[in-house]
Amino acid sequence: MSATADLLSTEQAAAFARIALGNVVREYPAKQDHVLGGPDDVQGPRQLHPAFYGSFDWHSCVHMHWLLARVRRLFPFLPVVGAIEAIFDAHLTPANIAAECAYCARPLARGFERTYGWAWLLELAHELARATDESAARWQRTLRPLVEVIVAGYLEYLPRQRYAIRHGLHANSAFGLAFALDWARASGQRALANTCTDAAQRWFVDDCDVPVRWEPSGSDFLSPALMEADCMRRVLAPEVYDAWLAACLPALDGDGAVALLAPALVDERSDGQLVHLDGLNLARAWNLRGIVAALRPNDARVAPLSHLAALHLAAGLAGVASDDYGGAHWLATFATLALTAQADAAHASPVPGAP
Repeated sequence: MSATADLLSTEQAAAFARIALGNVVREYPAKQDHVLGGPDDVQGPRQLHPAFYGSFDWHSCVHMHWLLARVRRLFPFLPVVGAIEAIFDAHLTPANIAAECAYCARPLARGFERTYGWAWLLELAHELARATDESAARWQRTLRPLVEVIVAGYLEYLPRQRYAIRHGLHANSAFGLAFALDWARASGQRALANTCTDAAQRWFVDDCDVPVRWEPSGSDFLSPALMEADCMRRVLAPEVYDAWLAACLPALDGDGAVALLAPALVDERSDGQLVHLDGLNLARAWNLRGIVAALRPNDARVAPLSHLAALHLAAGLAGVASDDYGGAHWLATFATLALTAQADAAHASPVPGAP
């Protein structure tokens, strides 16, 4: 096991991988982000998206592939790794990726998966690039044309998006920037890194006293406030980030944060919107762990925020145990991210000279 597995145990990794393996080949039920231009456009998920047709929707299928790639890298000895490799060989083929690129080129698909699915696609590419074996390198090369489509989409979209999208759902601007910036820096893609940094500065650098007390909304799976703070640790130098965080989220100072940001309660996991709150708890955990990693060890916020992250992680993991498909098609990914977030955060903070 790699040291960067952080809190993710062998047993959890194997269990999450089994969930993902079942999801990425489950075509139905399906919720398509698909605009029909005529009767010929009425097609099933596998015809529209031969690489990412499972897991209820396209973005969930992409991030379930990310989960599989991460488990394979961190736990290469697991028996399930052979099945993971077979899935990647079957799904990430040149023909399948060409079909995904062709779909994105449709005029009616201009806003397809913008920017949530885009961000996860780049995070999948980033995870494959972290591996050191030839199979991962081959899958990464195969995925590259779709990566280039997504990068072009970001470069076209971000400069003309005047206002940030701040709700806790898929289009959240801070989420869309965070993974894109991680991939761009790791890949040496300075144009995208600069564009993401410019957008983050334009949208968020002057924010102050963000109303954490308004969270959560009833179907959030991201925290608008914490996702922004997690994004900005990637953008601002450490000493600047300290001051920005104190101004933007003064509620995080002291033990009051624990009472203010209590884990969300989930009343019905069979409801696809209400179960989002399990994801919110896991997302808050990974945001808080990332924020803590960006602070100085002696910062007074470290202890209460670490405690708060642990509370949210425990609450979110309880939701992962449910086998209802409303959460089962995606929550294991958020759990994996929450359990490995702090190790990754050390590689995602600004470095001297980084855009």
